[in-house]
Amino acid sequence: MDLFVPGPCGPLEAKLWEPPQGAATPVVAVFCHPHPLYGGTMDNKVVFRAAKGLAEAGIPTLRFNFRGVRRSAGEHHGQGGEADDLGACLDWMAARYPHAQLWAGGFSFGSRTAVQRALVDQRIARLVLVALPVRAFDVRYFAGVQQPGLVVMADRDEYGTLAELREQFPVLPAGFETQEVANSGHFFDETGHELQARVREYAERQLKDLQ
Repeated sequence: MDLFVPGPCGPLEAKLWEPPQGAATPVVAVFCHPHPLYGGTMDNKVVFRAAKGLAEAGIPTLRFNFRGVRRSAGEHHGQGGEADDLGACLDWMAARYPHAQLWAGGFSFGSRTAVQRALVDQRIARLVLVALPVRAFDVRYFAGVQQPGLVVMADRDEYGTLAELREQFPVLPAGFETQEVANSGHFFDETGHELQARVREYAERQLKDLQ
């Protein structure tokens, strides 16, 4: 479903995957795209794969374009404004599914944004982070996350590997699981299906615990 979500700077272009009508939805998710200044959009192939994994687990999943990207209103902020865009999308999903848990996630810049929002938004029950760029950017604030979650890293990622994540964070936030996709760079060029399957398997395990 193509739609627009009311955002802090105006409408945010979005796409929503929903399970068949009548299916139980104990969890909903919003997934964020990579850096807007480097071509990141909600149609990025890694975003598509990760969000598809969530959707295949039966989780209604919203992808959206940050402010200033394609048909989303506003201009790139880069100092926290994109986390407010995520907050607006979480608001929209919470209104549509008032009794569901809210999950947030993202790829690269989007994963940083999801972490930033989680620090100030306790509605977020769980995080799904793909390629958290620990080498390229300062993500020390990740240590302050209170929610559980998943981090999936690529073993040949020039922006940060699992080994570098563990070096920076010898003790991960409580309840966080890490996984590594072998023979893969930042964009999971040959391993997108594996990424999708890993996200789906993780989501299905968490949903079983909610039943």
